[in-house]
Amino acid sequence: MSKPKKDLITQNESVIDEAQIFERVVEIIENRKSRAAVHINQETTLMFWEVGRYISSAILDFKRAAYGKKILSELATKLIGRYGRNFAERNIYRMMQFAEQFPDAEILSPLATKLSWSHFIELMPIKTGEARLYYAQDAAQRNYGTKELRHQISRKAYERREIANAELSKDSVVPFNVFRDPYLLDLFELRENFLEREIEYFYEAKDDDDEK
Repeated sequence: MSKPKKDLITQNESVIDEAQIFERVVEIIENRKSRAAVHINQETTLMFWEVGRYISSAILDFKRAAYGKKILSELATKLIGRYGRNFAERNIYRMMQFAEQFPDAEILSPLATKLSWSHFIELMPIKTGEARLYYAQDAAQRNYGTKELRHQISRKAYERREIANAELSKDSVVPFNVFRDPYLLDLFELRENFLEREIEYFYEAKDDDDEK
């Protein structure tokens, strides 16, 4: 004699692991949220870049600096009214600087998938484009947060590597760029305080080369 239908439903329900279902649903949600966050971050960064590039080309074409500044101030006021403080005049200047420092969209786009706008703000004060790109690519590759990126910049990881490379002869058994990791520089006693003057010479030499 077959069991009543009610008993079969109860039996089938008893094998369902509710905790496992919950954990899987949470996993799906968190995975999609993370992916969405990456896209939102990338699109926000590229939006700031595009805004900065457009404003630079539109306003800086005016020969009168005072007139351009007035337009920028009025534009910022209107944008704040619609989109909030992210478009304050100071931040618009940052966007313009950002577009100037990273002019190549093909280079910027993959970086924007890994780095936030806060990362790029940390990168903007760096003196040279080569150093700026190095820190950006290194941070993207190593998944650095802004705090760790700031730490690497303060330790002059790029400058110390370039100076260490400059000390290598063509016949050296030490490979070029072996000092990519700043911790190796510490190991070989190429520390921050030791290289302060060498870094000044490094930038002076680059400035001379650029003028030639």
